[in-house]
Amino acid sequence: MAEEPKLALFIDLENIAIGVRDAKLKTFEISRVLERLVEKGKIIVKKAYADWGSYRDFKRPFHEAGIELIDIPQRSYSGKNSADIKMVVDAIDLSYSKEHINIFAVVSGDSDFVPLVSKLKENDKTVIGVGLKNSTSDLLASNCDEFIFYDDLVKQTSRTPARVAKLPKRQQEGFELVLDAIEALERENKEVIWGSMVKQTIKRKKPSFSESTYGYSRFNELLEDAAKAGVIKISKDAKSGSYIISTSG
Repeated sequence: MAEEPKLALFIDLENIAIGVRDAKLKTFEISRVLERLVEKGKIIVKKAYADWGSYRDFKRPFHEAGIELIDIPQRSYSGKNSADIKMVVDAIDLSYSKEHINIFAVVSGDSDFVPLVSKLKENDKTVIGVGLKNSTSDLLASNCDEFIFYDDLVKQTSRTPARVAKLPKRQQEGFELVLDAIEALERENKEVIWGSMVKQTIKRKKPSFSESTYGYSRFNELLEDAAKAGVIKISKDAKSGSYIISTSG
């Protein structure tokens, strides 16, 4: 299996905070953004840029998410948006110095970042944008390889099948992790979903995962049990002996 992609995350907090306020949302759940991005690969750089004295409410959840907080003075001090400039410089520098990072996630809706997106793509990087619908420039969204709207992440709800909800709690939790990983891989348009891909996705989304927590000595046993319960469908590849997985519908 190909090596998993490596991601760098850059957050323009001022733009996001304005978008949250204008959309009349109670808060910005950075965990939802991270959960979506880890479906694409391993996030190895996480930075957020702001005058953190003005955005204290965001500090704790960002700290807990392991995001590096880059403190930049307000634009009134310097006459320009220093946070944007610093973020662009850091992203460009990283694109040149770290060749193994192949995906850059830019969390902002500001059209000022279009040149950054173009330069990253010129450097053979995939660029994913994340922002709120009411504060995202159409120009920025159209220039990214993919754009994810935070509003849609908030609307997403768990689709636990009725047959899973009736199972014992430990078994139910294990099967839900499998289904969530399969849905993530389907969103990434994977034509064939292997058992190893499902486990890798679960581990990215939940690093502490171990099938033993759910009563299984091997991950394949968890998949086999889920298939017996009618939660997923599995078939064995004749050549490799590995399981190919699909949802049961």
